[in-house]
Order: sequence, then C-alpha cells, then structure tokens
Amino acid sequence: MSDDKTTHFGYKQVPVEEKAGHVRGVFDSVASHYDIMNDLMSLGIHRLWKRQTVELAGVRRGQRVLDLAAGTGDLSERFSGIVGMEGEVVCTDINVAMLSRGRDRLVDAGVAGNLHYAQVDAETLPFSDNHFDCITIGFGLRNVTHKQRALEEMFRVLRPAGRALVLEFSHPPSLPVRKAYDLYSFSVLPALGRLIAGDADSYRYLAESIRMHPDQETLRTMMEQAGFERCEFFNLSAGIVAIHRGYKL
Repeated sequence: MSDDKTTHFGYKQVPVEEKAGHVRGVFDSVASHYDIMNDLMSLGIHRLWKRQTVELAGVRRGQRVLDLAAGTGDLSERFSGIVGMEGEVVCTDINVAMLSRGRDRLVDAGVAGNLHYAQVDAETLPFSDNHFDCITIGFGLRNVTHKQRALEEMFRVLRPAGRALVLEFSHPPSLPVRKAYDLYSFSVLPALGRLIAGDADSYRYLAESIRMHPDQETLRTMMEQAGFERCEFFNLSAGIVAIHRGYKL
C-alpha cells in the first residue's frame, strides 16, 4: 500500500516526487524501439485497439482533440485526418524523447497543418477550461502518479457535451486468460525487450504497471468521481485491454 509520500513504480514503492523521473527513464530507454515493440508485443493488434478507440470517440470535422501520452502519435494521426484543416489536434507527451519521435514520424508521413505538439504533464494541463471536444489517453494513464488528478484535469479542459476516452491495459475477468497473460507478460515481454531493445527491465516494469493499474470497475468509478457522466467501458481481447468512455454533460 502506498501513502501520500510514496507511490508504486511497478511493484516497487518510490517517493511520489521521483516516480515521473523513473517513468521518464523507461520511455527514454524504449523510445527508439517503441513502434516495433508494440507490433511484436501485441502481434499488431494494438492497431485494432486504437481504431476502436477512434470509432468510439465519434470525432467530427472541425473539432478540437487533445491526445495525452500520445507516444509516437498513432491516435493523433487518425484524428488529424478526421477533423480536417478546420479542426485541431494537440499531440502531447510528458516525455520529450517520445514526443520528438512521434513528431518526426508524423512529419515524415506528411501529417501537418492541423497538428500541434506540446510537452505536457497530464496532471497539470496548460489549457483553458472547456476547450476540447474530445480527449484521449492511450496506454498512458497507468504511468501517471496521481491518476485522479489527471482525470479531473481532463474533465476541466473538456467542453460540455465533450467526451474522454482512456485506452489502457486492464484486468481480464477470466482466470485462464489471466494465467496465460501473466505467463506471457512476465516471461515473453522481458525476453523481447532484451532481444529487440536491449532492455528487459523496462518491459518488466510494463508488466508490473499493468497489474497495479485499477481494474475496469474501479477506473469507471474514478471517472465518475472526476465529474464524468454516462461512464462505460468496453473490454477488448478478453479484457486484456479496455476502453473507458465518459462525457461532460
């Protein structure tokens, strides 16, 4: 159990003020291999999870979208094409190495004009109240030190009638799936990390951080406590991943 002075970094307890630095170190280490590792770890299925997130977002032409913990910009790229030049997508990450890699990738892909970049801490968003029509955070909330604070900030900068979506690894309800998932997470992932990225520890942290993340019902309750209404979640891949959606009404 953590107190107000410590928090979890994977299975370890660390001082609250040090967690962001530990997380930054993980993503500094994996940034150059991030995309290929995503494809290998998920057998490419992460692309389907992100496509489903975009569909559930219901973004329309001309809207403003905030993509938190955007990594290399998969969601930002999709939203950019939907909102068009009348709209705006802000691609953000707390980690400058990830943000730079994402910007380089999207520039090379010819995505520009309506896409902006910002190094942002999800707990203290530098945006005005009621600014965005949609906010997403994909595979990033579990790395945030104060998750409730981040959800409250998302609610604050969201416009009335706007929606927020959290795409994140979650907790499979089936015991056989959980057992197989544990075996894969703690055996295969570190081995892949060592082989491809030369870094087993960062991918061991990935597995541990997923286990420490709130389950589906708990995260839905947290969103409701932050002010969101009509909160619901959608289990994908037998609950290995879930998409949570809530509205600001």
